[in-house]
Amino acid sequence: MLISRGSSSSSLSKTFSSFRYKSKYLSSLSTLPTRNWQTFLQKNHSNNIQQNRYYSRDSSKNEKETIIKLLYNIGSRKEVEQYLRHFSSVESQKFAVIKVGGAVLSDELDTLASSLTFLNRVGLYPIVLHGAGPQMNGLLESAGVEPNYIDGIRVTDAKTLEIARGVFMQENLKLVEALERLGTPARPIPSGVFIADYLDKEKYQYVGRITGVHKKVVEASINSGALPILTSLAETPSGQILNVNADVAAGELARVLEPLKIIYLSEKGGLLHGETGKKIDVINLDEEYENYMKQPWVKYGTRLKIREIKELLDHLPRTSSVAITSAGQLHKELFTDYGAGTLIRRGYRLFKYNSVNETDNSKLQQILQQNSEISSDPASYIKQLGKKSHAIYSDEPYEVLAVITQENSKPPFLDKFIATKNSTLNNVTDNIWTMIQKDYPKLTWVVDTNDKNKEWFFKRSDGSYTRNGKTLFWYGIDDVAEVGNVISNFSSTTAGGKSGNAFTNSSRTYSTFARKNDSNLLRRQYSTSTSPAKIALIGARGYTGRNLIALINSHPHLSLSHVSSRELEGQKLTEYTKDNISYVNLKTEQIKEMQKNGEVDCWIMALPNGVCAPFVQAVNEGQVDKSLIVDLSADYRFTDEWTYGLPELGDRNAIRKATRISNPGCYATGSQFAISPLIPYLSESPTVFGVSGYSGAGTKPSPKNDPAFLKDNLIAYSLTDHIHEREISHHLGTKVNFIPHVAPFFQGIHLTVNIPLNKSFKSSEIKELFEQKYSGEKLIKVVGDIPLVKENSEKHFVKIGGFGVHSSGKRVVVVATIDNLLKGAATQALQNMNLALGYDEYEGIPIE
Repeated sequence: MLISRGSSSSSLSKTFSSFRYKSKYLSSLSTLPTRNWQTFLQKNHSNNIQQNRYYSRDSSKNEKETIIKLLYNIGSRKEVEQYLRHFSSVESQKFAVIKVGGAVLSDELDTLASSLTFLNRVGLYPIVLHGAGPQMNGLLESAGVEPNYIDGIRVTDAKTLEIARGVFMQENLKLVEALERLGTPARPIPSGVFIADYLDKEKYQYVGRITGVHKKVVEASINSGALPILTSLAETPSGQILNVNADVAAGELARVLEPLKIIYLSEKGGLLHGETGKKIDVINLDEEYENYMKQPWVKYGTRLKIREIKELLDHLPRTSSVAITSAGQLHKELFTDYGAGTLIRRGYRLFKYNSVNETDNSKLQQILQQNSEISSDPASYIKQLGKKSHAIYSDEPYEVLAVITQENSKPPFLDKFIATKNSTLNNVTDNIWTMIQKDYPKLTWVVDTNDKNKEWFFKRSDGSYTRNGKTLFWYGIDDVAEVGNVISNFSSTTAGGKSGNAFTNSSRTYSTFARKNDSNLLRRQYSTSTSPAKIALIGARGYTGRNLIALINSHPHLSLSHVSSRELEGQKLTEYTKDNISYVNLKTEQIKEMQKNGEVDCWIMALPNGVCAPFVQAVNEGQVDKSLIVDLSADYRFTDEWTYGLPELGDRNAIRKATRISNPGCYATGSQFAISPLIPYLSESPTVFGVSGYSGAGTKPSPKNDPAFLKDNLIAYSLTDHIHEREISHHLGTKVNFIPHVAPFFQGIHLTVNIPLNKSFKSSEIKELFEQKYSGEKLIKVVGDIPLVKENSEKHFVKIGGFGVHSSGKRVVVVATIDNLLKGAATQALQNMNLALGYDEYEGIPIE
C-alpha cells in the first residue's frame, strides 16, 4: 500500500530518535487535550530538530507505527487503519483540502500545527488554504480604512489590497513556521496558484473570479515532501493580484483536485441546528437538502454555506465529502466513525420495499451474490423469500441490503445484512440500521461467532446468546419469558439463520426529514414508467449499429421504434425479435416532426464523423429537451454543451442529467483507462501503439477492411494527428502520442502504452494503483499478465495488465485490450443510455 507520495532526502528516524514512548504516555493520551499534543510533539523531538528538519516517506516503519498508536486513543485500531487505507488509496494531492479561517490562525495556531503534523507523520499531505479576515479588519481599522461590503463581498480598493497582501504573507509564514517548529516541512505559497479575472471591476475593484488553478504548484510542494500552505490571493494572466473569498478559493481548488475530503475549520466545530442549538452530525444532501432549505432557521450564512457545499459536491466524485470541524478535533473527524464535526456528503436515498417484487431484481441478485451461503443461486433465495412475510431495505445503488422476515407471532428476524466496503466507509450501514429500528421496535438476528465484525452487532443489541458457533442477538425484547422463547427457538435449530456479509463498525447518526411512509422515499429512483423507452437508431447498417440492436433486443426497458438506413430501406430487421420492424430512411423534416410529437425517447446517431449535424439540428428544432441524443461519432467529443460519456472516468451524475451525450471512441476509451491512474506521475507524454481488428475500419470497402489485403499483414495509418490522439489528450488533460494500426483479425483492439514516470515504481505498486482506481468497476478488469485480444473479443469489459517496469523504475508499459464494437462503442452507448434514461447502468449488459 502506498501511504504517501512525498520524496525528500532526509529520514524521519533522526527526528524521532529521541521518542521513547513508555506506557505512561500511551495510557495518558486518551485524556490528553488536543492542544497539548503540540507540546508533546515539540518536547520529544527538540533534541533533534536542528539535526534534521525535514522528513521523508522512507521513515522507519516502527516510528510510523508509534505515531499511529497515538491515534488509537481517539478511535479503535480498526477505525484508524481503515481510514488510513482509505486516505492513502489515492494520490497525495487527492487526500484533503483544508480551509482554515483567520480566527483559527489567531486563536488556535499551535493546535492547528500539531493536528497537521500528526497527519503528516502518518504519510498524509493535506493542502491547507487559509483566510485572514479578522486580521485584515484590525489592520484596516488601524489604517483608518473603513471596510466596505456589497452583497456580502468585501470591496477591495488599492489600499485594502496592499494591506491584504501583507496580512496574507504574514499569516502564511506564521503557520509555516509553527509547522516547522514541530519538524514538519511546509512550503509557503502566498500566490501563484489561482488564475482570475475581475469579478466586477467597477463594483468590487480588485476582487477576482477564479478562472483556473495551477495545480502543479501544489503538486510540486507535495512531491518535495512539504505541506503546501496557500492563501486565497489570485492573479490575472497579466500579473495583477486580486482578492478572492477563501471559501470560494477552497471550493475551486477542490473542483480541480477532487480530494476525498474538503474540510472547513471553524471555531464552532460544526454546523449548529438553529432550533436545538446542537451540532448536526451528518447531512446527506441527496436525501435532506431540500428539507433543510425549507427550515426557517436555515438562512443567511448557514443557507449560503449549505448551498455552496452542495454545488461543490455535485461536481465531485461521490466519494468526496465536506467536514466542518475545529482544529483540535481534526484527527477525530478524519479517523473515527463517530467524527467530531458536521459531515456533509451527497449520500444516497434509502428505500424500503414491502415486497421483493418492488426491487430491482438484477441489482438485488448482484448484492446477494456477495453472501457466501447463496452466492451460487440467489434466484432461489429470492423465490423462497417471496413466500414469506418480508421487507427489504437498501440504498439507491444497492450497496447495502437488509432483509427482514417474520413468521406468525415470532419477533421479526434479520435474515440478511450485506454491505460493500464503500458503503461502510460512507456510513450507509448505520443509516439503514436506524431506519430499521424506526420500523421494528423488536428484532432478532444470528451471526457466526468468528465474524470479524461481531462487535458492531453487539453495540446494536440489548442481549445475546451463543451456542454451537453462532450468536443470537436481539433488541427491544424486555419480557423475560419472550427472551426465553427466542433463545429456545434458536437452540432448537442447528443453522439458526446467518447474517450476510459482515461489515465495519460505523456510528454516524442517521438524519432525515422524510416521513417513514413517504412514498417518494420508498420507491426506486430509477425509471418508474412501465412502458419501454422508445429508441430510434440512425445509421443502423454499420457494425456498431448491429451490436446496439442486439443489446436493445435483450434489454427489459428499451424498445426500437425506428431503424434508419439509406442502403437497407424497406428491408426487414430480422435481428430484432421484440417487434416487426423494417429499415426506413428518415429525413431531417421527419425527425423534426417525430421529435415534436414525442415519438422517441432516445436518438442514437451511429453515423460516420461529420455526418450527423443535420440530424441533431432536426432534433433540436423539434424540441431540445424532449429526448436524449447519444452520438457515436467524434463530432461532439470536444463540445462543452455535450456530456462526454465515459462513466468510469467521468461524472456519472452528469451523465444521468444529460440530454446530449457524446460516446467516446474505441481507441480513446482503452487508452484513457490505461493511462489515467498514472496521470499524476507523468514525466513526458505517453505513447500509445494501437492495433485494431478490421471491423474498426467500418463497412465501406477499403484496404483497411479487406481480409485478403490484410492477410499476413499489419497496416499503420494516420501516423500523426489522428482524431483519437486529440480525443485522448483532450480528456486526460495531457499530451498523448497515438499510432494506430489495423490487423487481420475482425474484432478487438490491443493497446501497448509506454508511460514515462517522474518517480520510481515497482510493477506491484503500479498494479495496485490501477486496482484502486478501478475498484468496483464492473467493466474493467485489472490483471497481472499481458491481456490478449481473443480473451475479450465479443466481451463487454476492458482488460488492463502487463505493468512492465523499466530497470530505472521510471518507465512502465501497460497493455489494454477492448472490443472496439462493444465497450468501445455499443456497450458504452448502452451504459450512457441507461444512466440518462434512469435505469441501472448495467441493465441489459451481460456482466462476467
